[in-house]
Amino acid sequence: MPTPDNTRTPPWELPPLILHPFNEQVPASALLENSKAALMLCGLMPRDETEPEELRRRQQAGRYSEVRMLFFLGKDVFRWIEQCMEWVERVSELENGQLEPQSFARLVAETPPRGVCEKLLRWGVVDHCSIFSRAIGINTLFEQPPPFETLSEKFLNNYHRYADALYRVYLECQPHSRVGADQFTFELYASGEYTRKLELEWQEDDDL
Repeated sequence: MPTPDNTRTPPWELPPLILHPFNEQVPASALLENSKAALMLCGLMPRDETEPEELRRRQQAGRYSEVRMLFFLGKDVFRWIEQCMEWVERVSELENGQLEPQSFARLVAETPPRGVCEKLLRWGVVDHCSIFSRAIGINTLFEQPPPFETLSEKFLNNYHRYADALYRVYLECQPHSRVGADQFTFELYASGEYTRKLELEWQEDDDL
């Protein structure tokens, strides 16, 4: 975690947001079949000879995989939010700024730095706002990834709407200041990428 520099002016540099792999071990072919099943059920793609019940099973499996991935993403985001709050406590200039966890949840979901947006686009993430806000929403509900059999079909079919609502409720739970990239900046890394970065920095220090 970077040490706060109290002599600086905004934007303040927050700890990096590090995203870990999900380790779901779901082959890409299975995800594709699940997506096709959902499109067939909605009438957006011609149906093949697969029975409707099997299509529904594939659709539910795909939605469940999405919920799990959002859960693990949200876990990383909340870990980062905790680090941001610890960081803020060490900066005297920010102690009366009404900065709450919700401030940084909004920052990452709604107004992240330009560099973070560009990196997400390179990773293929177009709608980062929906991804991060739903990950936050899902993580306010579950402490652990819920078993498939505990989730109703209604929830899985509409989990994105529930997640959107949970995100809004989370923001409303605590008065907070809204912040943007003009006030706070941070870097985004995949965990393996960040590990390699640290290794290079340590190697450079050893060479000095």
